[in-house]
Amino acid sequence: MHVDFPWHFDARGRTADTDHADHVRDLVKLLVLTHLGERVNRPGFGCGLHQLVFAPNSPELAAALRFTVQAALEQELGDLLVLEDLRIVVDEGSLRVELRYVLAATATREEMTAELGGVP
Repeated sequence: MHVDFPWHFDARGRTADTDHADHVRDLVKLLVLTHLGERVNRPGFGCGLHQLVFAPNSPELAAALRFTVQAALEQELGDLLVLEDLRIVVDEGSLRVELRYVLAATATREEMTAELGGVP
C-alpha cells in the first residue's frame, strides 16, 4: 500500500493509504502540476506548465507542451507506466492534459485528465 495524496486520515484515524493504480495516478497529477525546481531534493520533477497557461494559444504552444509533458513522464515515471496517448488542450486561460497509459506492474490501462487555470 501507498500513502494517499493529498495526505489525510482514514476512518480509523490513521494515515490513509491507497492502491498502486491510484498512487501512480497521484504521481502523474503531481508531476504535471509541479513547477520545475519546486521539489527540494528533486529539482527536475515537474513540467513547468504553469508558466504557459496564459501564453497565446497556438499549435506551436500545444506541441511544446506535449513534448515537455511527455519527456517529464518518461524521465520521472517511466519505470511505473508506459504512455499510450497524450493530448494537450489549450483554451483561453485554461490548459488540460489528457493522457492514457498502461501500468507497468499490472498491464492495466488507465486514463486521467489534469487541468490548470480556467475561469470559475
